[in-house]
Amino acid sequence: MRYISTRDNTIQYSASQAIAQGLAKDGGLLTPFYIPKLPGKALEDMRDMAYQQRAVYIMKQFLEEFSVKELTDYANAAYGPDRFDSPAVAPVHTVDGNTHCLELWHGPTCAFKDMALQMLPHLLTASLSKTEEDKTVCILVATSGDTGKGALEGFKNVPRTKILVFYPKDGVSEVQELQMVTQEGGNVGVCAVVGNFDDAQTGVKKLFSDGTVRQELERRGYFFSSANSINWGRVLPQIVYYISAYCDLLRDEKIAPGETVNVCVPTGNFGNILAAYYAREMGLPIDQFICASNSNNVLTDFLREGIYDRNRPFYNTMSPSMDILISSNLERLLLAVTQDPEEVKRYMAQLSETGRYQVSDRIRDRLQKCFKGYFCDDKETQRTIRTMFDKYGYLIDTHTAVAFSALKQYRQETGDNTPAIVASTASPFKFCGSVLEALGETGIVSGLDALDQLTAKTGQPAPAPLAGLRDKAVRFTRVVEKDRMVDAVLSLLE
Repeated sequence: MRYISTRDNTIQYSASQAIAQGLAKDGGLLTPFYIPKLPGKALEDMRDMAYQQRAVYIMKQFLEEFSVKELTDYANAAYGPDRFDSPAVAPVHTVDGNTHCLELWHGPTCAFKDMALQMLPHLLTASLSKTEEDKTVCILVATSGDTGKGALEGFKNVPRTKILVFYPKDGVSEVQELQMVTQEGGNVGVCAVVGNFDDAQTGVKKLFSDGTVRQELERRGYFFSSANSINWGRVLPQIVYYISAYCDLLRDEKIAPGETVNVCVPTGNFGNILAAYYAREMGLPIDQFICASNSNNVLTDFLREGIYDRNRPFYNTMSPSMDILISSNLERLLLAVTQDPEEVKRYMAQLSETGRYQVSDRIRDRLQKCFKGYFCDDKETQRTIRTMFDKYGYLIDTHTAVAFSALKQYRQETGDNTPAIVASTASPFKFCGSVLEALGETGIVSGLDALDQLTAKTGQPAPAPLAGLRDKAVRFTRVVEKDRMVDAVLSLLE
């Protein structure tokens, strides 16, 4: 299996080179040259497997350099009972007869990023050995809330790594910020950026492509890599949980063998829903991908009109992990549907220069055959949280609520009641204030006391990793302007 840049298919990389490097030197995203098909009986074979075994089965299709034993050791370490509070790792909760919620927040940071970021450190450190890289990797992460803590926890004290997370000042929830700024580990750093997530993400990409900075890192014995979903080692483990969810539904006889499902995903940087698309390319019987956005609905407009335009107001919403106007992983989907790196390169240049691009009618029509875009505002998000709790006794967070709203809109518009898998991306306890408000609570307290208030309101206990934040001291308080992010990098490496 070889990997290419989304903007240039003339230079090819091995899987370990792609994972170690993170981002192509031309700014493109490293992507498999082709998506392998699952063997004919794969879904039947995986039906009764544990999650860890499914992960090995699927990831091996893309990682020929890695032995089954290596991947088995990684999967057992990443998804063991000391990391995840559910033996199913990513359990599927049936809401009603044809609606199933894939819970991706049972890991150490209570968000779906754990599904990939518990695996990535194993893949990355092994890749460094396989590529005979002798320098220490400096991992840069831009986060809209959850990736940061997931990456910090995953790479905490991992040998030959340093990790620095940038997050938008005043752009994450109180719990999300506390999770990051109290992070333990001798190789970690956290820094707030004055601006929004797109500012932080753009800043990280600029650092990657800055030759002067790269030379300085090399002089100090470091090189850059990424733990964002621009790294293929992040996207690959996410493919696993969609296939695993389908196998669980087969095992529990909620669907019949070969039955088609739809997938609905709350979407920001596009990596999560892209993983579902790759699962379909491997042979998983998915019909429609329902792309759910909040008021930052750039993806909704793109899927409907074929025009990607980030020149619009930026909203700070109660679903902050989706407060994004530049969805990086959409670039990989564009390569999949165009099969033309030069066309993708042209779109990305237009996005950089003008903030917008328009795909051809042919590409738009191809996308619309399987992708549908919907969005909702904060008021509808709150209404959905309240409805799900009152009607089903099921407590969801703000991002998952956006997805359930989008699924409802899709079904009302199309009449399509195909069984649907909704990706639930975070514990509701990460967004206590917004969830409490949605449930009609008044006099909402701040900080970690809101965990107790939500427990009192719903009768559900806060996850242990969040409750444990009370005992942790704040370690990181640095704030930088978006054009001074390099200062934080060089400080970490002193």
